[in-house]
Amino acid sequence: PAGGASLRLCSTRVAQEGINKPVIDRIIRVDHAGEYGANRIYAGQMAVLGRSSVGPIIQQMWNQEKHHLKKFNELMVAYRVRPTVLLPFWNVAGFVLGAGSALLGRKGAMACTVAVEESISEHYNNQIRTLIEEDPEKYKELLQVIKQFRDEEQEHHDIGLEHDAEATPAYSVLKTTIQLGCKAAIFLSERI
Repeated sequence: PAGGASLRLCSTRVAQEGINKPVIDRIIRVDHAGEYGANRIYAGQMAVLGRSSVGPIIQQMWNQEKHHLKKFNELMVAYRVRPTVLLPFWNVAGFVLGAGSALLGRKGAMACTVAVEESISEHYNNQIRTLIEEDPEKYKELLQVIKQFRDEEQEHHDIGLEHDAEATPAYSVLKTTIQLGCKAAIFLSERI
C-alpha cells in the first residue's frame, strides 16, 4: 500500500506543474458530474428493467460507467478539483431519467442511452480537441482516459441502436429533449 500511495503522491505533484488549471478543473468537474449522472441513469433503468431480457445489457454498460466514475473520482483528487455543487440534483434527475425512460420499455431505455451517449461522445470529442490544442504531451494521460471513455460511450450508443432505440414512439422528440437536457447539464456542471 505504501508503494502505491507514494506513486499517487508523486503523480499528484507532477500533474499540477504547468497545467492550465481552469481548463483542467472544468473538464474534470463536468466529466465527473456526467459519469455520476450516467451511473444514476443506469441505476434507474435497472430498477425498472433489471430482471428483464435487457437487464444484463444495461448492467454491462452500467459496470463500465462505474469504472468511469471511479477514475474521475481519482482524477478529482489528483488534480485537486472540487465537484459540482449540482451533484444532489444530478443524483435525482439521473435516476428519474433512467427509470422514466425504462418505464417506456426496453426501447425507451435504449433511446435514452442513445441520446445521452451521443451527447457525451460529442462532448468528449470537444475536450480532446481542447487538450490537443493546449498541449497533447502535457495532457497525455488525461487524453488517453477521455479517448477510452469516449469509445466506450460510443459502444453504448451503438448497443442502444442495435436494441431498437429508434423504434421508440416519438423517438426524435425524446432524443432531442434528452440531448437538450444533457447540454444544459454540461453547461451548468462546468461552471457551478
